[in-house]
Amino acid sequence: MTTPHTALRHLPRDVRFDWSDLPLHWVPNEPQVTHTLNTLHLLLPEGERWFCRVFRQALPMVTDERLRDRLHGFIGQEAIHARAHEEVHGRLRDLGLDIDPYLRQMEFHFREILSPRDAPSSPHYREQVTELAAIVAAAEHFTAALGAWVLDTPALDRAGTHPAMLDLLRWHGAEEVEHSSVAFDLLTHLDPGYTRRLRTAALTGVNVLWLLTRGARYLMSIDPQVRGSVRFSLRAHHDAARRGLLWPPALLGGSALRYVRPTYHPSRDFDLRPALAYLARSPAARAADQL
Repeated sequence: MTTPHTALRHLPRDVRFDWSDLPLHWVPNEPQVTHTLNTLHLLLPEGERWFCRVFRQALPMVTDERLRDRLHGFIGQEAIHARAHEEVHGRLRDLGLDIDPYLRQMEFHFREILSPRDAPSSPHYREQVTELAAIVAAAEHFTAALGAWVLDTPALDRAGTHPAMLDLLRWHGAEEVEHSSVAFDLLTHLDPGYTRRLRTAALTGVNVLWLLTRGARYLMSIDPQVRGSVRFSLRAHHDAARRGLLWPPALLGGSALRYVRPTYHPSRDFDLRPALAYLARSPAARAADQL
C-alpha cells in the first residue's frame, strides 16, 4: 500500500536544545501541566530505545526492502528522540526533582518485562518479537495522536510555555506523525491478522495511561515549590485540557477506537501536512538541517 506516509524518507534530525534557563514550572503557574508533560521526558527515553531494540530484533524477519529502509529511518529518529528527552534530566535534577526512582522503574519495565524471553534460535522467538512489535504499533499510534494534539494547541503558546521546551514537544510530535505508519506496517507484515492488534491495543492503552498518570502524580508529590500544597488530580487535568494545555481525556480513548477498526491505517488517521509544516519551521530542526 503506497501512501504519502509510506513514500517519505524518515531522516533523523540531530536536534539540540539549551535547557540552562528552564524554570521549574516551564508552563508558568501550571505545575500539573508542567509535570504531566515532564513525565514524557522520564518515560520516553527508555521507551524509545525499547522501540529501537524491538525493530532491530524484527529486521531479520522483514522481506520487504522498502519496509526495511523505513525501519532503519524510524530507528534513527527514535534514538534521537530518546537522547533529546534524556538531556532534560540534568536540568530537572538541578531544579530539585529526584527523578531517579521513576527512571529505575522505566528501566525495569522496558528492559526486563518487555523483552523476548527466548533466544533468537528458539522456535518461540518470532512469536515473541511479533507480539512486541504489535505493542510498539499500538504505542506509536498513541504517540502520534499526542503529537497531532501538541501541533494544534495554541493555548501552550498563549500560556508562555518555555520556547525550547515547546519546540522539543512539537518537533517530536511532528516526527511521530511523520513516521506514524511504520510500526503499523511492520505489524501487518509480520501478522496481518486482527486479533493480535485488538488485544495489544487494549493492553497498551491501559499501560500508557498508567505510566503517564503515575509519573505526573510522582512529580507533583516531589515538587520543591508546591511542597504537597497542590496534589495531582484528574479534575485538574480535565480543567487544563478544557483550556487546551493538556490533551483531552477522550483523545486516547477515541484514537484507540479508530485503531481497532478492521480497516484502519495510519495514513487515513494522521494528516502529514501540519507535521511537515512544523518541521520546516522548527528552530531546532532548521538548525540541525544546517549542520
